[in-house]
Amino acid sequence: MPSDATIVSSGEITEKQRFLRACEQNHSLTFKVLNAYPVDKADFRPHPRSSSALQLLWTFILEDQFMARALRREKVLGGGFPPMPQTWAEGMDAFAKGFDEVVSALRDPDNSDLSGTVTYWVRPLQTGEVPLTVFLTYLLEDHIHHRGQLSVYLRMVGGKVPSIYGPSADEEWFGYFPTPSS
Repeated sequence: MPSDATIVSSGEITEKQRFLRACEQNHSLTFKVLNAYPVDKADFRPHPRSSSALQLLWTFILEDQFMARALRREKVLGGGFPPMPQTWAEGMDAFAKGFDEVVSALRDPDNSDLSGTVTYWVRPLQTGEVPLTVFLTYLLEDHIHHRGQLSVYLRMVGGKVPSIYGPSADEEWFGYFPTPSS
């Protein structure tokens, strides 16, 4: 729930609050997919050029680290990446921690808006200044993309895909959407 401090006096939600809500909603959905993923299939990749499921989890961790750095007005590139987790549990812990850092930065009253720019890749091997709002939106949309990718992996390894934006073939919703028989 939004705090009173994050809503402007006119009753409208700020851009920062709107982004916080989108992050909370999408991370919640991603946690559902990650929790449904069979831990023993973390090395699965559908093609040699595809990331493994564990590498996709690492991607979520990196994106949250980039978001948190940008929101704290720190340099996004440089300083290295955290090492890829060795286990699914290690990755889940890092993902939860990274999400907490993003939420904390978005709720920080000293960080009043999403103005400014971030130096980030704009073309292969080239960086440039990107508006913070564009950068954050890009990372959240990339997060959503990779969650979809992971949900396909989940189906391929025999797991049950949870509802993401509505019913999945693996969850019956209120009897309205029966699960198809195999």
